[in-house]
Amino acid sequence: MKLESCWAVRPVDILQGLNEFQPVIVHFSGHGTQEDELVLMDNQHQSKTVSIDAIVQTMHASTDSIRLVFFNTCHSHRQAEKVVDQIEVAIVMTTSISDNAARIFAAQFYGSIGYGNSVRKSFEQARASLMLEGIPEENTPKLYIKNGLNAENIFIVKP
Repeated sequence: MKLESCWAVRPVDILQGLNEFQPVIVHFSGHGTQEDELVLMDNQHQSKTVSIDAIVQTMHASTDSIRLVFFNTCHSHRQAEKVVDQIEVAIVMTTSISDNAARIFAAQFYGSIGYGNSVRKSFEQARASLMLEGIPEENTPKLYIKNGLNAENIFIVKP
């Protein structure tokens, strides 16, 4: 598995990146609004919000390889509810989350996934990492799974 990173993404860059890299995991890191919009950049490097419907349609139109969408942005739970109609797993933040908590949670989640652990175990370890650091935001991340699947049986990296 290879990590590809795209920084300061504009809306038009999302589909380009999905087509070019055919990712298994899509990770949005940044800001979100209370209306479940993602905050991206426009062509003039100004903030631009992208609606929940646009993000969901983009993920659904690109589901050939995507297995997990990680919304490491504030207020992203409604996005996940809709994304898991066609994608196995979504991770979201149910409310605001501090930058430090978001980084620690993501680092532990991906570290655990990399060791071949299940999505469920990796998610729980990431929550535990926040608690170990004394960051009282362990209930902010939420795991959504497509109906009929079990997070304990979903492995992104083969053990």
